[in-house]
Amino acid sequence: MAEQEPNAELCMTFPCAFPLKVMGTNNDTFENEIVMIVRKHIPSLGEDAVSSKPSKTGKYLAITINFTASSKEELDNLYREIHAHPDVKMTL
Repeated sequence: MAEQEPNAELCMTFPCAFPLKVMGTNNDTFENEIVMIVRKHIPSLGEDAVSSKPSKTGKYLAITINFTASSKEELDNLYREIHAHPDVKMTL
């Protein structure tokens, strides 16, 4: 696969390693639902790509998902769907 030019807007070259961080309400289904959304866009996501940590009070959960992003469009679509989830408070 030929290396693509860096995207001027993101200053990224695709494909690239990408750490997605999602913070939201800590409930029984939040982590699984976020992982399912990511898998729709990144089908090759491995089990070891996901880690999570609850807040000190346990009210929120921070999820980190590491994957290889193939394009800006892929990331845009992924972020749109994650932001639409009602329990998501922030993404980085």
